[in-house]
Amino acid sequence: MDFRVERLPKIRTLPRPEDGLRALADRAPQAEAFAEQTMERLRPALTWAYASRRRLATTAVGLLTVWLFFHVMFGANGMVVYRQKHAEFQSLQSEIDGLQKENDRHNGEIKALQTDPKTIEKEAREKLHYARPGEVVYVAPAAPPPADSHTAQR
Repeated sequence: MDFRVERLPKIRTLPRPEDGLRALADRAPQAEAFAEQTMERLRPALTWAYASRRRLATTAVGLLTVWLFFHVMFGANGMVVYRQKHAEFQSLQSEIDGLQKENDRHNGEIKALQTDPKTIEKEAREKLHYARPGEVVYVAPAAPPPADSHTAQR
C-alpha cells in the first residue's frame, strides 16, 4: 500500500482591496493619456456638432414630423385604412337596413296570413288554385322552354 501524499492543489486567495486600488492608481496616467488623445481626435466633430445644434435639432424635428405624417396617413390604422373601413361600414349598414326592411315585410305577411281571412283567401286562390263553389278558374299554360339555338342549326 502506498501512503504517499500527492501535491495538494494551490488554494486561491481573494485579492485584497488595497491591491485593486494600487493597480488602479498605477494605471491612472495611462487612462488620462488615452482620454486626452480621444478628446483631441473628437474635438473637431464635437465643435461642429455644438455649433450646428440648432440646425440639427430643426432637421430632427422636421424628419420626425414627416415620419409622423406618413404614419398617420398610411400606417396600419391610418387615414387611408380608416376611409376604407368607413366605406365598408356604410355598405354593410345599408345592407343591414335593407335586410331589416325585408324581414319586417315578411313578418307582416306572416302575421296577416295568421290573422287576416282576406289574405288567407287570396293566397289560397293564387297559390293553390282554390275556388268557391260555382266559380271557374282559368290557368294560363306554362311558357314553352326556349329552344336551343345550336340544336336548331344542325
